[in-house]
Amino acid sequence: MPSPDGASDESKDMTQVYFNGQWVAPDAAKVSVFDRGFLFGDGVYEVIPAFGRRLFGAAAHLDRLTRSLHEIGIEDPLSRADWLAVLARLVADCPTDDVSIYIQVSRGAPAKRDHAYPNPPVPPTVLAAANPLAALSPSVLKEGARAITVPDVRWGRCDIKSVNLLPNIMARQQAVAAGAMEAILVREGMALEGAASNLFAVIDDELLTAPLGPHILGGVTRNALIDLVRRDRLIPLLETPIPIDRLFDAREVFVTSSTRDLLPITRINDHVIGTGVPGAVWQRLSAAFAAHKAGASV
Repeated sequence: MPSPDGASDESKDMTQVYFNGQWVAPDAAKVSVFDRGFLFGDGVYEVIPAFGRRLFGAAAHLDRLTRSLHEIGIEDPLSRADWLAVLARLVADCPTDDVSIYIQVSRGAPAKRDHAYPNPPVPPTVLAAANPLAALSPSVLKEGARAITVPDVRWGRCDIKSVNLLPNIMARQQAVAAGAMEAILVREGMALEGAASNLFAVIDDELLTAPLGPHILGGVTRNALIDLVRRDRLIPLLETPIPIDRLFDAREVFVTSSTRDLLPITRINDHVIGTGVPGAVWQRLSAAFAAHKAGASV
């Protein structure tokens, strides 16, 4: 595979994407109709943010990408140095200072459709692209966001960041239709995480979040926040399942993700959370996380 720095300076354009070892315009990045990502959802993805043109959590995101690839039997197509070179160029070429980078790797495009893995393997299909990252609106930060609960009907390996996202997007669309910003997934009476976020709740003066395991995706922002809270002893924290009835009675609720940081949730279904506005714990943790993010390295 050609080096990610293989394109000449003259060919660089902020609209280009990295596709199968080349820098091309988005409409020139053509995927075969036999690509297994297209036919089967046979691939994984990552979303990596940059703030002020500085990558945040890139090492942790790339570690998770490598883990997801390993779990489904795809060899990582780039070295760590080459991935970082791709990310750096995407950030540099993006027209905004805050950037969201999307990476997707599928099992590639064999000559025919077959459920079994191609034997011998074919080259994976590799995409990396950047888009401007919009900040949360001041009204959301002041008033909080609404969420709904939906049954968790996802498969049994949610810890793999797979492109098989149909249950997630259906849940998110339910939220959009209800005028909410997120859907909280509930399995066997326990609130696990959002459709595209991790869930935290302040209950009995403790911060609770679901433990790592096959039923949640270990978010990079989630993990960084947990490390920060424990390091600075900001609030007692427990990684434990959250019963749905206790979630409704929580003093505060928020969700975390790479593109939304800490999003306060002040209404779930018809339940007002706490005082109905973002609480003191969220304010303290959000400020601490912003300071951590500003000083964090790749």
